[in-house]
Amino acid sequence: MRDDRRRQFGLYLAGLRRRTSKSQRQLAAALCALSGTTSITRNEVSRWERGGRVPDTWLPFLAAALGTPLAQLQQAVDYARGDRLAQLPGAAVTLAQLLPPGDPLAPLTARTGRRIGADTVTGLAGRVHGLRLADDVLSGGDLIAPAFRELSAAVALHRESTYSDDVGRALLVQIGELSQIAGWIASDAGHLEDAERAYRLGISAARQAGDGPLVANLAGSLAYQWSNTGREGEGLDLARAAVDEAGEDAPGKTRALFFDRVAWAHTRAGNPQPAMRALGEAHDALTVEDGQEAPQWAYWVSREELEVMDARVFTELRRPLRAVPLLTDVLERYDATHARELALYRSWLAVALADANEPEQAAEEAVRVIELSGDLASDRTASRTRTVLERLQAYEDVPEVRAVLDEHGHLLLGATP
Repeated sequence: MRDDRRRQFGLYLAGLRRRTSKSQRQLAAALCALSGTTSITRNEVSRWERGGRVPDTWLPFLAAALGTPLAQLQQAVDYARGDRLAQLPGAAVTLAQLLPPGDPLAPLTARTGRRIGADTVTGLAGRVHGLRLADDVLSGGDLIAPAFRELSAAVALHRESTYSDDVGRALLVQIGELSQIAGWIASDAGHLEDAERAYRLGISAARQAGDGPLVANLAGSLAYQWSNTGREGEGLDLARAAVDEAGEDAPGKTRALFFDRVAWAHTRAGNPQPAMRALGEAHDALTVEDGQEAPQWAYWVSREELEVMDARVFTELRRPLRAVPLLTDVLERYDATHARELALYRSWLAVALADANEPEQAAEEAVRVIELSGDLASDRTASRTRTVLERLQAYEDVPEVRAVLDEHGHLLLGATP
């Protein structure tokens, strides 16, 4: 519980810093100027934002640098320290608190809301896709609050308004799509329980709407989370069930995504040959000309993204000679505005280079990962940074690696003081 509070405090502090348009390095410089010392570095700010340390002795200077009331910062520190009476200022309430008890999708007996039409659902669909596009360039800690507010409002609209059957089904589809991106955002922020609740809500909505591919997308997203958080067997079962749920008639682009998740689930479960077969099925599905238009939520699925998953599987299976060329090629063409994905993909390249006995190059990539991750409120990038540094420890006698570990080894502490 205390570690989770520290992580949440770190996300809160990072949000305050970003609202002042300061980088971690600029905040450190401002704190040094205000305090008259030189002891605050960008690494120390990064440690605060990752939850590794609570900056209680620096609060007056932080308040001045961030334009935030000192009492508010003190309240946040008390929360991080475990004070049961303290609340994190402005923290996003959980999905469980936002949704009504029982079946959150059950319409109210006496609906008090206005009658809505297709235009209302179209507007909601635009906001849902806007969240997806925002997730391409922002992190979970930045988006979790607006995503959950939007989801709560959509559920209330479904329960309280009146509408035709067609509009009702379209609204359920949008609640399902919104639940998927909200769950993905929550997972990236490290709020795994909220993410699972969102995915389960979305599965219910999508099933009621009769949208098999959307059910599969939500189930596959939850399977991916389980596979990465110690529930590999359940993740594999759910990933395979998602493929069955979608059916063979689902658009090829969506089937490619679902097979990719099966491949990853097999990889995490230690099944190399089934993982390789699933990768092949993903590529085959993407190349099939089935004449179907893929849903908007599959906009990002492409050959390039499948190659990234190929490389991740190869890396996890300790096949660096296959992983390194793929990742190198993809990263040369990848959108530089997608900092989180760049950090994640470079983390796989760093591990693959270490496995290929190229520690000097691995150290270079590790530095890039750390630089890209520094300003991100993402639990995923923080976890991958630790994975890279742990892998480099096998080469600590190499000067380039030693330099990285000396400067950034504190990141291995994660949320531990």
